[in-house]
Amino acid sequence: MKILDVPQSGSVAGVTSSRNRFGQYRRTRAVPVNPNSTFQGAVRARLSVNSAAWRALTAAQRAGWNDLAASMTRTDSLGQTYALTGFQSYCSVNNNNLAAGNAVVSDAPVLTTPSAITTATITLTAAAFSVAYTPTPLAAGERLFTYTSLQRSAGRAFEHDLRLLAVSAAAAASPANIYAAYVARFGVPVVGNRIFITLHRYSLGFLSGPLSTSQVVA
Repeated sequence: MKILDVPQSGSVAGVTSSRNRFGQYRRTRAVPVNPNSTFQGAVRARLSVNSAAWRALTAAQRAGWNDLAASMTRTDSLGQTYALTGFQSYCSVNNNNLAAGNAVVSDAPVLTTPSAITTATITLTAAAFSVAYTPTPLAAGERLFTYTSLQRSAGRAFEHDLRLLAVSAAAAASPANIYAAYVARFGVPVVGNRIFITLHRYSLGFLSGPLSTSQVVA
């Protein structure tokens, strides 16, 4: 139900408030799905490790992460910008490091802003799924983080549920062949379905801005 009200986001009782391109709306609250999958468990374990490690840092190390956090901004579901806390900046950097197969860092790094992937050409059929990207190869230490959606209707134009599917080797060269990883996670691509893809460059614990696209299975 579309409404005219002050900006709101979240659930109260059985009603959820949110917004889309057309403005504020309310809907019946949906019960979150908890599949307890292997991938979900890996993310939870990663967060648990980082939470425990945060408690073991020295006061000076935590102060360093607090200083870094002031420069790490995000935008919430209402379009408002906010800075992270020190704990959030520690988890953000080290979650990325662990996903990349790199070591956790205890001291806050210098803020790094990797350049975004410039172009992406998708090859997507029932028997192939690859992404040709530029620049190629990536710089030393950089990796490609590829997020994909489940298979959707071809008429769909927006997707919010994108999941980390693959992380490339350091300084990898184009293209990224993600067919086997996609099939193992989401099944064989079905002709006529649309899959959404978002690419980020990783460097030193930080991700670039996204390059987002989608492709219909041919």
